[in-house]
Amino acid sequence: MIEKITLHDSFAARQRIAGRIRTTPLVSSPSLSALVSADVSLKLEQTQITGSFKLRGATNAILSLSPEQKEAGVVGVSTGNHGRGLAYAAANAGVPCIICMSELVPQNKIDGIRSHGAEVRIVGRSQDDAQAEVDRLVADGRVMLPPFDHRDIIAGQSTVAHEILEQALDLDTVLVPVSGGGLISGVAMVMKVVKPSIRVIGISMERGAAMHDCQRAGKPIFVEELPTLADSLGGGIGLNNTYTFGMVRDLVDDLILVTEEEIAEAIRHAYWQERQVIEGSGSVGIAALLAGKIKNSGHCVSLITGQNIDMALHKRLIDGENVDAAANTSRD
Repeated sequence: MIEKITLHDSFAARQRIAGRIRTTPLVSSPSLSALVSADVSLKLEQTQITGSFKLRGATNAILSLSPEQKEAGVVGVSTGNHGRGLAYAAANAGVPCIICMSELVPQNKIDGIRSHGAEVRIVGRSQDDAQAEVDRLVADGRVMLPPFDHRDIIAGQSTVAHEILEQALDLDTVLVPVSGGGLISGVAMVMKVVKPSIRVIGISMERGAAMHDCQRAGKPIFVEELPTLADSLGGGIGLNNTYTFGMVRDLVDDLILVTEEEIAEAIRHAYWQERQVIEGSGSVGIAALLAGKIKNSGHCVSLITGQNIDMALHKRLIDGENVDAAANTSRD
């Protein structure tokens, strides 16, 4: 029987990673509040040290390893942000690290991982292809730290929920970008224990929304990975998913999809109205708000998960380039 991840695990993770990650700001958004006639705030997790929330889970997982595991080194598969967080946390702990990625990952995210001293291996055209190389390295003795379906990763990601609860009074709704579900599982677990009335809504892109499609199917299934402006939300949830499928099913109130056009508009809105540079995956909550897809939100916090966008792509979007063209080149 799989042991549940609990509030105790979340508190332990918060204590473990204290001083190694940033407490990120929560800011009010007058522009979004006026547009949707609700009180909207943004949790700026893109200001985390490595540019995304992923550092929380990676740091907790690295610090939870045994001395023998640290000596053996770690390996992970990533669409970018997990790899960067894992590379940074491993380097700080003196742990060897290899990150396996598909050809669909943008070059800026590959460069960011390498800048922290990790080895990067590019394998195939999907997360599943990259995972095959991870499995080979694990057979050779490395310790795999996956991007989402892992107790210590989920507990680490859940620590952002404590900050939100401390920063946002009378919270009603939280919007969380969803890929494999590690972040939303941790956030929902904390929110539903502390204040069950808080709605936790997951947001994904229409192109390759793995968790959404798996929940509709009632089980983990293969979902084709497609080019998208929200590239960090790409990849499947794993056919042998242990934690996140069930946690999302049991704890998350709704899953909503946004289009590429809506993502592009959210990136532009963040830049011009919020003075924030954010990647497509981090913008999906704003996209859902702008598109009128969040009803009766009350006091709403949209979690902005990352800033690691290719700046050439960002400029093209801000300048109004065709969205489909931008999406299809965002991983070159």
